[in-house]
Amino acid sequence: MPVDLLFDALPDDWQSMTLGEACDLGGGGIQTGPFGSQLHASDYVPFGIPSIMPQNIGENRISPKGIARISQEDAERLSRYRVREGDIVYSRRGDVERRALIRKEEDGWLCGTGSLRIRFGEGVVDPTFASFYLGDSQVRAWIVRHAVGATMPNLNTSILSALPFVLPPLPTQRAIAGILGALDDKIELNRRMNATLESMARAVFQKLMKEGEGEEKTIDDVVTVVGGTTPSTTNSAFWDSGDIRWATPKDLAPLQSPFLLDTNSRITELGLKEISSGLLPAGTVLLSSRAPIGYLAITQIPVAINQGFIAIKCTDEVPNYFILNWVKENMEEIIGRANGTTFLEISKSNFRPIKIVVPPPEKIKAFIKQVEPLYQKIVANLKESRTLASLRDSLLPKLMRGEVRVK
Repeated sequence: MPVDLLFDALPDDWQSMTLGEACDLGGGGIQTGPFGSQLHASDYVPFGIPSIMPQNIGENRISPKGIARISQEDAERLSRYRVREGDIVYSRRGDVERRALIRKEEDGWLCGTGSLRIRFGEGVVDPTFASFYLGDSQVRAWIVRHAVGATMPNLNTSILSALPFVLPPLPTQRAIAGILGALDDKIELNRRMNATLESMARAVFQKLMKEGEGEEKTIDDVVTVVGGTTPSTTNSAFWDSGDIRWATPKDLAPLQSPFLLDTNSRITELGLKEISSGLLPAGTVLLSSRAPIGYLAITQIPVAINQGFIAIKCTDEVPNYFILNWVKENMEEIIGRANGTTFLEISKSNFRPIKIVVPPPEKIKAFIKQVEPLYQKIVANLKESRTLASLRDSLLPKLMRGEVRVK
């Protein structure tokens, strides 16, 4: 498939080729991570060299949370699979359009089982430019269309090698990478700042609870616990032109902080009438109750929910910041009360009897006074990051097609 069918026109000084050809020009290449026969589950260790699995591949960044590790000896044995700064890794199956640029701090990690590695070599392709090119919506769509597999999309080196690729002059690549990279870096800085702020708030909560003051009750005694439902998807009157936000756990899955600002789906007023819990107010705490249990956020908007949530409507006496932290601290017990044959689910009836110690009102007020500025800053950072991401995403296709030229 020639590149000009992906993009209608390109500047005269831009080259078109395949991704495999671009890698070859710099002496790089595309290869898979080690197969299961080379690296077994029993080989993973608590401390060692991180191994990048598909679940660690985020949106152009590696997510180290829960990453598997291998010993130094295994890392040396599998040295041909180690990544270098500037490589790009993909998931071989499932969400095959996800990719992540390897940065300096990940240099030397392993391209793990289930992943693919792209290496551009030297002097031809700027890896940061390439990582943004691979995030273009038409490029992502091409990858999804060409992925093979009846039940789950699968990606391989042949498919990636054939991917249409455009190559501006190197100075232009670097200029494009600089613009988009600056936006991405600020978004990442906000994410890290929010993680720090969230940790600070949690520390305040833990200190409060260590003081041991308060009366023990059940969670059902102090808040209102409700669930949701999915209006029939075959009835267009519930969905078409709807403007009421309707959340599923998928809306919480990609969150980098405990606040929900928007949802992917909308329902109509008729659809809302199908949900017994109705429209939940801003400030409601949402906890995903199955597949998996544990996504958690305070909604910043009025929202209706599907059946995959336990929603907690709080009060001034037991406010949402307190409940948010209480759920985090008690997640092990919450999951322990779940049951199910196909997947674990924590039902409302199993959630409501969980014990909770509520500190005296003056202690709660002091807690809120300490953490509210932290959470307000988190929300402000989130909103700024959404604006920056929108700017990045609107610039990306224009820069990649040469419609907006940079010096």
